Amino acid sequence: MTIPNADPRAKLFVALDLPSVAAAERLVALLGETVTHYKIGYRLGYAGGLAFGRDLIAAGKTVFFDLKLHDIDNTVREGVESIAASGAHYLTVHAYPQTMRAAVAGKAGSGLKILAVTILTSWNDLDCAEAGYAGTVPILVANRARQAAALGIDGIVCSAEEAGSLRTSGLPDHVELVTPGIRPAGSAAGDQKRVVTPGAAIAGGADRLVVGRPITAAADPAEAANAILMEITAAMR
Repeated sequence: MTIPNADPRAKLFVALDLPSVAAAERLVALLGETVTHYKIGYRLGYAGGLAFGRDLIAAGKTVFFDLKLHDIDNTVREGVESIAASGAHYLTVHAYPQTMRAAVAGKAGSGLKILAVTILTSWNDLDCAEAGYAGTVPILVANRARQAAALGIDGIVCSAEEAGSLRTSGLPDHVELVTPGIRPAGSAAGDQKRVVTPGAAIAGGADRLVVGRPITAAADPAEAANAILMEITAAMR
């Protein structure tokens, strides 16, 4: 099932950062047709989530494997080839030139979209400096986004705080901006340092939002997802 971009559900990836496939299955059942796009990262991925992702794809869901690949060229290329063969729709790699080139080569001929992770939304300028990077978060994100677009990457992962400036900086329209660190008003930021509300993210230029705990930890996950979708819909008008 292909969900058109005009449908707000196509804007929302629910992060299945859960301890087991059984827990993920329960959440997906609770969300029903309210949610059509899912992200699978390390926690679930290493607990049977890659196979579960294939089940979701077979059920007509859009699946984003958030594996943040970064290794020698051959290893990245072959890893991407394996993910592409699964039928997955999105895959993350770290935004280093050699890694991005290898990922683009690995997805050739498939429908897989590669997303380059610029700077984690749990990082700020101090974290970048501690890791040895020169420049502020906005400068690093902009530089990596430009490199990614030039190398044929399909989209980038950044904070919604940077989405607007990237769109006005000349980044091609076909490059998708995928933004984690999304928190509805009043939600706890948790370990995120660069957070934005769903409506502000869409209004600011984000193409797709990644939301985890505000939905997965909610007393009523479907109600929480619906509230976010309503906010997205209002921002799309």
